[in-house]
Amino acid sequence: MPLKNEQYNQILREYDKRQLENHRILREKQDAMYQAIPALRELDNEIASNATKTIKLSLLGDEDALERLRAANQELSENKKALLMAHGYPEDYLTLHYTCPDCKDTGYITDEVWPDEDHILLSKNKCHCFKQAIINTVYAQSNIRQILRIENFDNFRYDFYSKEEKNPLTGLSSYETAQKAVRECHYFIDDFDHKPKNLLFYGKTGVGKTFLTNCVAKELLDHGYSVIYFTAFQLFDILSKGVFEKDSDAIATHQNIFDCDLLVIDDLGTELINSFTSSQLFLCVNERLIRQKSTIISTNLSVERIKESYSERTFSRILDSYTFINLFTEEDIRKQKRTRIISR
Repeated sequence: MPLKNEQYNQILREYDKRQLENHRILREKQDAMYQAIPALRELDNEIASNATKTIKLSLLGDEDALERLRAANQELSENKKALLMAHGYPEDYLTLHYTCPDCKDTGYITDEVWPDEDHILLSKNKCHCFKQAIINTVYAQSNIRQILRIENFDNFRYDFYSKEEKNPLTGLSSYETAQKAVRECHYFIDDFDHKPKNLLFYGKTGVGKTFLTNCVAKELLDHGYSVIYFTAFQLFDILSKGVFEKDSDAIATHQNIFDCDLLVIDDLGTELINSFTSSQLFLCVNERLIRQKSTIISTNLSVERIKESYSERTFSRILDSYTFINLFTEEDIRKQKRTRIISR
C-alpha cells in the first residue's frame, strides 16, 4: 500500500528530530570539552577562520595560497585529534555522528551522474533507512526494533538446549543442533549480499525458531537491508485483499512483499490452510526466488505436514531452495524462562 502524505511527512519529521538531537549531543560535548581543554576552542576557532579564508581564496583563484591554507587546516585538525587522544578521548569525539552515516540522516542519498564529460547531474534516491521507515509505517512494524533489542545474537542462550537429548535422525544433541543453527544463520548473513539464500526453521512451539529469525533480521536491518516481518495469518490476509480488491494499494503491497531484501513469514501453518493460501504461498515463494530475494519461514509443522498441507509444487520449491533447520528442546524455552524468573 502506498504511503499517505501524512505518513510521509511524519517520517520526514522523525529525520528532522534525529538531526536536531545529534547536533544537540555534539554541542553538549563541545561545551564540556571547551571547559576541560580550553586549547580545543582555540583550534576550532582557527579552523573556522581558515574555512572563511578558503572560500575567499577560491573566489580569487589564488591556488598557491589556497593550497597552503588547506595544509595549515589539515595540521590544525591533526593537532585537535592528538589533543583529544592525549586526554583519553577518541580522535573523532567532536565529530558529528549520524544515526545513518550513508544518508547523514537526511533520508536520501545523492549520486553524481555524468551524462557527458562537461556536465554533471545530481540524482536523489531514498536511503535504505528511509525505505525501512516506510515499511515500518505502512505495515505497522515500528515495534520491531524494540523486539530486536532483546531478541538478537547477543542474548541467544545455548543453556536452554540439552547436551543429552539427541535427535535420532542426525545423532546431534539439542545443544549441538542449536550451535549448527546459529552457524547457518551467520553463513546466511555473511553471504546475503552475494548469494540469495532462504531458511526454514521448523520444530515444536517454544524451541527458539522466532528468536533465531529475529536475530538474523536484526543483523540485516543493522546492515541497511529492508526487512518485512509477517505472521502467516497477516501475510495471507494482505494477499487475499490484493486478490479480491485488486486496487492500487493492493498492487503496491504485493510489490513490497516481492521486492524487500528479506521477507520473514512466521508461524506458517497457523493460518487457515486451504487452496487459496496454498496457491498464494507458492506465488510468494516462487516470485521471490525469481527475483533472487531471500525469505525466512518458521513453522511448527513437521516436514511431512508441510508437504501434506501445501501443494506438491510449493513443497518442491521450498525443498530445493531452502536450508531446513530443525530446532528441538526437552522443554518449551518460554516456560524455562518463566521458571527461572519465578525462582529468582
